[in-house]
Amino acid sequence: MNHPVLTRADCLARDAADPLAALRERFDLPAGTIYLDGNSLGARPKAALARAQQVIAQEWGKDLITSWNTAGWFEMPRRLGDRLAPLLGAHAGEVVVTDTTSVNLFKALAAALALQAPHAERRTIVTERSNFPTDIYMAEGLAGWLQRGYTVRLVDTPEEIPAVLGPDTAVLMLTHVNYRTGLQHDMAALTALAHRAGAVTVWDLAHSAGAVPVDLHEANADFAVGCTYKYLNGGPGAPAFIWVPRRHQATFTQPLSGWWGHATPFAMASSFTAGEGIGRALCGTQPVVSLALVECGLDVFGATDMHAIRTKSLALTDLFIALVESRCAGHPLGLVTPREHPRRGSHVSFTHPHGYAVMQALIARGVIGDYREPAIMRFGFTPLYTSFTEVWDAVDVLKGILDEEAYDVNAARGAVT
Repeated sequence: MNHPVLTRADCLARDAADPLAALRERFDLPAGTIYLDGNSLGARPKAALARAQQVIAQEWGKDLITSWNTAGWFEMPRRLGDRLAPLLGAHAGEVVVTDTTSVNLFKALAAALALQAPHAERRTIVTERSNFPTDIYMAEGLAGWLQRGYTVRLVDTPEEIPAVLGPDTAVLMLTHVNYRTGLQHDMAALTALAHRAGAVTVWDLAHSAGAVPVDLHEANADFAVGCTYKYLNGGPGAPAFIWVPRRHQATFTQPLSGWWGHATPFAMASSFTAGEGIGRALCGTQPVVSLALVECGLDVFGATDMHAIRTKSLALTDLFIALVESRCAGHPLGLVTPREHPRRGSHVSFTHPHGYAVMQALIARGVIGDYREPAIMRFGFTPLYTSFTEVWDAVDVLKGILDEEAYDVNAARGAVT
């Protein structure tokens, strides 16, 4: 590819003109580290430490159980959901922050299949083979557990989806931005396609929420789930979210009927009566400390909007692709992320025959990305704190490693890659 000549001075100038540059100061980023893995675990907002201390020392330590009422613990899943909703094109009362993405996906899939129950012929869940594995596993697990003839059908490319949607399709389950490649689906077009085939849609927004504009209502989606620990910067293992539009809430049913989803949980009734609205998506007692930290990440989004975030995301990823292809030309690198803006999320993936070893060498030199099979090096760009100069410097380090072959092809693999 032919790319314009860029210099580090150009990147410094872009940082000086960046309207989001000041938001970087709201994160605790270690000196000497270029963090390009916010697509897997977001950086820590500075406010999170004080908030954790407040919850632990005062709300738990001093106020004890009274904090369920006095500190708003009980309402936190709904309150955080309402704060998150605008980033998803959702309305107040349609999102709760709770449980894990896997658990919420189980709920959403179960609810989608329940909607299709009157149609006995609809017993197929369609998804991509390249979908995040837990999504496939949860679909397979639910289909097998129900023992009603449900099957999971995997397609190898997005282009196959229209041909496989038919009278047997119950659910189309897709991740909006692919975790490996960064490919972004056209949510509205695929949802419309599914609906024309009589199918219900479930969208995983793990690599979308806080990274790319999402408008669930505009797309007329049916259900969505996602996590808060990536671009939303909620912390490791932070609770996930589930979205159920109002048009589905009255009929929303899922098998994890825990007491937090009960109409009157403290009536301590011996049988379950589902609550109203989005509360039906709740299950058990909430992880208060983790929930509290999610709000610190959401606070930062209040200082900007998704249009500004998307504009910078595309500029950062364009720059990275251009620099890698121009400065690392001649090395066996293969771009797997779409070049077209509408089809690209906020991370960029390149293949290399020794991708794991190269990534370990980058990490050892202070440039943190991650690795995914097969042979894919992923680099995430979080507009809230990633600078243009960091992109230049990261590619400079990558070039040095590749030019010098300064990587260990026998590097031992950690449990997490």
